[in-house]
Amino acid sequence: MFVGAVVQGSIGFGLGLVAAPVLTMLDPTLMPGSIQVVNATLPLFTLAVEWRRADWRGLGFALLGRLPGSAIGAVIVVHVSATSLGVFVGVMVLIAVALTARAVAVPRNGWTTTAAGFASGVTGTATGIGGPPMGLVYQNARGPEIRATLAAFFFLSASQSLLILWWVDRLPARALWSGALLIPFLVVGFLVSGPLRRHLDGGGVRRAVLVVAALSALALVAQSLL
Repeated sequence: MFVGAVVQGSIGFGLGLVAAPVLTMLDPTLMPGSIQVVNATLPLFTLAVEWRRADWRGLGFALLGRLPGSAIGAVIVVHVSATSLGVFVGVMVLIAVALTARAVAVPRNGWTTTAAGFASGVTGTATGIGGPPMGLVYQNARGPEIRATLAAFFFLSASQSLLILWWVDRLPARALWSGALLIPFLVVGFLVSGPLRRHLDGGGVRRAVLVVAALSALALVAQSLL
């Protein structure tokens, strides 16, 4: 959680990529509720610093696609077993890592931003990993703009996912408490990310995180299948 907070605080997303596979391996019954608690908390720190740089128009398109995507994600949570969900999380992480590593060129307009919001709604509600689709669309934006825009999107979308999970009876109290206990690590990670944004090569950090996320996803898939 600390590493994920450092990464997301530095580049705008990555908390779910790093933390979701590990949390699912530790206790799949806590997912995706616990990760959604921290997904709704960390963006508040970013918005407190950079909210003026957000792309509010793009955010509106993203949220337009997010709502139907969240509904599909809720169906997946209800009808997929914990073991299958583990495989699903792992595969989604690997796909996200592959797309992010290749830095696929995606034009940023109303259609692509809405589509990214939809994809983020599906994967975010089902697995807690909703950042990569939005990150791909905003990958060519300036650092403050991408961080502020994604922070606003993640806060609203995670809050929406928590409500949907509660509505479909997939939000146990243990998941909420577990997520709350992880918040102090978010705070420390965010504080560490401040100097990194100014002094470290984001590309190097990004590559290292993608490797860790890919290894975690492979381990999660193997554990689930076995």
